[in-house]
Amino acid sequence: MEVIHSPDVARDFVWSLRREGKSVGLVPTMGALHEGHLSLVRISRELCDATIATIFVNPTQFGPGEDLEQYPRMMERDSDLLRKEGVVAIFAPSRDVMYPDGFSTMIDPPAISRTLEGQFRPDHFRGVVTVVMKLFQCMPCDRAVFGRKDYQQWKVIEAMARDLNVGIEIVDGDIVRESDGLAMSSRNRYLSDSERCRALRLSEALRAAERAVGDGQREVEALQQIMQRCLNGLSGEDQEESAKSDPNAGTNGVDQVDYAVVVDAETLEPLDSLDRPAVALIAARVGSTRLIDNQVLTPTLSEMEGR
Repeated sequence: MEVIHSPDVARDFVWSLRREGKSVGLVPTMGALHEGHLSLVRISRELCDATIATIFVNPTQFGPGEDLEQYPRMMERDSDLLRKEGVVAIFAPSRDVMYPDGFSTMIDPPAISRTLEGQFRPDHFRGVVTVVMKLFQCMPCDRAVFGRKDYQQWKVIEAMARDLNVGIEIVDGDIVRESDGLAMSSRNRYLSDSERCRALRLSEALRAAERAVGDGQREVEALQQIMQRCLNGLSGEDQEESAKSDPNAGTNGVDQVDYAVVVDAETLEPLDSLDRPAVALIAARVGSTRLIDNQVLTPTLSEMEGR
């Protein structure tokens, strides 16, 4: 397995593979790898002859006060994991290589970036699409694989690649969860034991919404209220009664909810009722850690055909 630090060397490496007739897959990461990342590597290996991973903590997608300096760097461990998964090369550039003195070109992200994360993390997606485009330029691959845990990011990159005629197929991979339902994230390591228990409220809220859809609920406002109550620490059929009878109800919820919404699965635009494929999206803080999670919600075929 090669470890490459230079964009020129990375580009030559990819073209040498393609000249041999091999298809090349790319898995961009910021390191601190977990099973979710490795599942994307396996998808790439199934689809492509050779897979390259990137490890780069991209400073332009972090806002003021976010965890850029604290973000875990584990290059030796990550390299071992990727080697075992059969990755042929890692592209691990330095910050100075990616953003040298005088760097001033940034990409304006597509319209789908303006809501949700785009509202709560200004300029985040500007940094994301810029670094992804730079990675695509350094490694002109056939396919690039992104996880659906960062659902909006996946859709933003899809739109960017389409709008700018990148010529790289954007492939998505399922969310990978811990045995208790918590979506795997490099930031989970920030959680204390008690915070981790409360972090389960995100996946519980999504499951509650999914169950409600299965029981016939189609009103988006009602689904969003179900999620909000669960995030506040109330669950089950007697959520409202619990809040009335127990003044301490909700103290085991998350600390802050940025959003808990059900939107169109493709456009991320608001919905009134579930008459098309939708996605429930949550961003919340537990302690000082900000977590995101999501669940696709799909009405019956007859309901969609009746639109």
